[in-house]
Amino acid sequence: MDSAHRKIELQSSEDLTFLINNVRRAATEHVTAAFPPVEGQDGAEEDELRVRIEKLVEDYISQTFTLAAPNLSINGFDLDPRTFPSRYLSTTPTTTSPSPESGRRRQQQQRDGEPEVQYEAFDARKRARVEELARDEEDLMREIAALKRRVPAAAARAYSEGFWEGVGRDEEALARAREHATRDGKTDDDDDDGDGEGGAEEEGGGGDGGKAKKRRKTKAAAAAKVMLDGVGPLERQDDVERSYRGVVGTLSRLKRDMPATVARMERARVAGQYVVTER
Repeated sequence: MDSAHRKIELQSSEDLTFLINNVRRAATEHVTAAFPPVEGQDGAEEDELRVRIEKLVEDYISQTFTLAAPNLSINGFDLDPRTFPSRYLSTTPTTTSPSPESGRRRQQQQRDGEPEVQYEAFDARKRARVEELARDEEDLMREIAALKRRVPAAAARAYSEGFWEGVGRDEEALARAREHATRDGKTDDDDDDGDGEGGAEEEGGGGDGGKAKKRRKTKAAAAAKVMLDGVGPLERQDDVERSYRGVVGTLSRLKRDMPATVARMERARVAGQYVVTER
């Protein structure tokens, strides 16, 4: 079909099955009216002419719907011409018996076995809503694709800038700490010079010299505790120092006792080998 013409839209495959069954039923009624069963004829016998006409009519119906399949759409999807015949046209009509009783029985079975199906009317608003949701989904997919291209680079750039800013702040703090340490060192040198010039006075009065040394020790301890701006002594400074001294002492003992332990182990290994060899 030309793309300028709209296809015949069906809501479900049951709609197409319903149409095919209606066409077949109407064809059967017309064939029965044109070739009524002959009274008194044995039910086992078949009217060859009627059977031939029914076959031709069935072939015509199958060919008609097969050619119309490309022009149909079910729930917005095109029909597959390869699977259409086996799915919708596989049911062959029952051969009509020439017996009146068998004909009436067949018609009754068709009426009784036919389910009553009700179809909801086509709602253009729901169809428009579905199309709107499909467009929203496409917009979201495009937005996600754009974020995948843009966000990783922006995150890496922000992390790099933050890292180098932190490095710059650390270097500035280290420079201030070095300057502070250098200034304290110069102050201590000046105090030492003053103590040297007044050595005689310190010998005469040892109390003043002891106070000067105590002040220098206090300044050195303060400089050791405060190395960087904003960093003071730890909350458990004594515990940390005690634990550190304990670990250092343990390592020293291990270093001192390890050679003797290794030597004893080596002697024990040699003795064990000797005993095993003698046995």
